[in-house]
Formats: sequence, C-alpha cells, structure tokens
Amino acid sequence: MAIHNIIGQKGEEIARLDLERQTAAYDMAKNKYDAGLIREVDALQMEVDLAEAQNSYDLALVNQSSAMNAFKELIGIQLNDSVVISSQFKYDVVIIDTEKAVKLALENRLEIREQEIQIELNKMSVKQQKSEGMIQGNINAYYEKVGVSTQNINTNFKTTLNNSYNDFLSRPQNFGVGFTVTIPILDWGENKALVRAAQARLKQNVLRKEEVQRSIEREVRNLVANLNSSLKRLQLLEKNVKVAEKSFDITRQRFSDGDIDSQALALERNRLNNAYNSHLRAYINYQLMLADIMRKTFYDFQKNEVIK
Repeated sequence: MAIHNIIGQKGEEIARLDLERQTAAYDMAKNKYDAGLIREVDALQMEVDLAEAQNSYDLALVNQSSAMNAFKELIGIQLNDSVVISSQFKYDVVIIDTEKAVKLALENRLEIREQEIQIELNKMSVKQQKSEGMIQGNINAYYEKVGVSTQNINTNFKTTLNNSYNDFLSRPQNFGVGFTVTIPILDWGENKALVRAAQARLKQNVLRKEEVQRSIEREVRNLVANLNSSLKRLQLLEKNVKVAEKSFDITRQRFSDGDIDSQALALERNRLNNAYNSHLRAYINYQLMLADIMRKTFYDFQKNEVIK
C-alpha cells in the first residue's frame, strides 16, 4: 500500500510539473503568435498539448486521492483526516554478498525447517517399525481388596463410616505380577517390507529437502543479481533525468528564440516525462526487490540485522 501511495504522490508531482511547463510554453507560443512570429498551427498545437497536460494532472489527482483513501482505510483513520506523504526518492545503496544471502536463506527459511521436521519423524517411524520385529516384553502388576459389605443400611452416618473403614481393613487382599514376552517367529517378511517402506519415505524426504535447498539457493542468487542490476539502472536513470531536464531547458530556449517549432518542443517534453516515469518505476522496483530479499532471507541488509 505504501508503494501505491508513492506512485500516486510522485505521479501527481510529475503531472503538475508537466502542466506548469506546458502552461509556460503555451503562454510563450501565444505571445509569439500574437506577434506574428509563429504559425497558427503551432499555437493550436500548444493549446492541445496544454489541454492534454491538464487532463493528465486531473487524473493524477484522482489516482492520488484514491490511493490515499485506501491507505487511510488500511491504517484505520477517518477519510477526512490529513496525511502527508514524502515523495522524495531517498534510498540506501545496498551491496549484498550473494554467499551471505544464500547462507541466511538456508538457515532461516521455514520450508527447510518443515522438511527437517518431517525427516526426524520418518527416522522415528523407521525405528518404531524395526522394533515391531524384535523380542518384546511387558510387565503387569495389580493390587486390590475384594469383599462385600453386610452392614445395616439403617445405621447412622458415623456408625456407617466406621463400619465401612473396619470392613475395608478386614477384606482379603489380592495382588499379582505378570510378565509377558512376545517372540516373533515368522511374519512372512511383512515387517521387513514395512521397514523398507519407512526407509523409502525417509529417503524421499531427504531428497525433497535437498531439492528445496537448491530451489531456495537458485531463487536467492537470481534475486541478488536482479537487485544489483536494478540499483545500477536506478542510478543510471537518475543521471538520465538530469540530462533530460537540461535538454528540455535548452529546447525551450531554442523555441523562444524561434530556432525550432512547437512539435520539437513537445517531443522534448515527452522525453522528459518518460525520463521521470522510468526513474519512478526503477525506484519502486528497487524498493520491492529489497523487501523481497528481506522476506526470502529473514535479514534486513539495510540495517544489517536479523528480522525477529
């Protein structure tokens, strides 16, 4: 949800800057047309571009409002409450060691813990099944007193209680100890087959654990590689935005001097907007990858601490 708010906030800012630039270009074109310096078609094109910029800005405001309301609903505040979100593209340059990330993932991922638990259960199952084919012995012991009370039921409570106690003491005792031994003589190979089946399940889970480990290692290695590539692209697009801004300022001055027409200025404006949007997508992609590798390793590489 925070990513949607960033997109909405930054999208509104990009659309607003584009509207301001296009408004200034339209005013410039109108003055040049009134002075007879440009053709009418160029002035009309500027008017169309201004209307398009205004429409894009209005849509950006709607998208920002929708994302903001969804965020307020998520955190449980009133929709008419004021929330201020920073749209500055601040980020930490995080260089992740691939081997460290793989090691952390293999130590912390729940999928591996689940497989290890299943392997231990399988080992216990094998031992239990083997014990079924071994000599077994059981010792049973019991102790009791038997007899029937013949006291009068019409006696009072105290007398009844005393008689019951005396009657219990006078009853004969009965006790015994038994020892049972079970010796498997012939099971037609049934228990051996069950043991082999349990061992096969154990081996199957051991192989499954190795498969899960390889899958996690491949996943983390690819993620780290993509993250490093995303960081380089983000840094490159930051420079591209600065170049596009300078290029637009030069083009706008050339339009003011009459060296180029409105179409060339519009193309440069579109190039600048594309640079802004590409930079926004690269920033969001980088942040998402950082969050993803945090989930996959249970480690915050920005703060260098384990997630608890």
